[in-house]
Amino acid sequence: MVIALIDYGAGNIQSVYNALKTAGASDVTVTADPDSLARADRIVLPGVGAFAACMGALSAIDGMVEAMEGRVHNDGVPFLGICVGMQLLADAGVEHGTHPGLGWIGGTVRKIEASNNSIKVPHMGWNDVIPMRANPLVEAGEAYFLHSYHFDVSDDADILARTDHGGSIVAAVAHNNIVGVQYHPEKSQSFGLSMLARFLEWNP
Repeated sequence: MVIALIDYGAGNIQSVYNALKTAGASDVTVTADPDSLARADRIVLPGVGAFAACMGALSAIDGMVEAMEGRVHNDGVPFLGICVGMQLLADAGVEHGTHPGLGWIGGTVRKIEASNNSIKVPHMGWNDVIPMRANPLVEAGEAYFLHSYHFDVSDDADILARTDHGGSIVAAVAHNNIVGVQYHPEKSQSFGLSMLARFLEWNP
């Protein structure tokens, strides 16, 4: 099984690579080549930083977004987005203006609004992951979060799990063969590694 880990200069690639290998992936290909996706059995999109910069970097790789859409939408290849890689699934991100996302899952990425002074932004550290429905990927537990923006999802049916940080925040999304997590599985010890192992076995 070939896992394509997309390298567009906006993710902690080595940590995600190491976590996938530890979770049981035998062949992880770090790639910025759209043609390599044709051989991939799974696609992983990490992401750290600002929404617009990440989307711009991904779009700057000629043919990458089109190759992703072809493999994910047309061929049904399982896809995992991590942190900003999840947020890019949205229709748009509102950070220093409004910027279009991939539009794979309806919604908008917005800044976390602190309800009181005790709520710190960015949301950083360990927090509960609370599944909204039974699913084969995300279980209840604690994961490591680091983000200042959250995915305001349009359709509740696409929300896989939530967490609480001064209010309910989407922790994971899923639609058909697409899943995204706001937390960092590569930093979430056994909780994250077990989720990655389930992703490697997932047949949506």
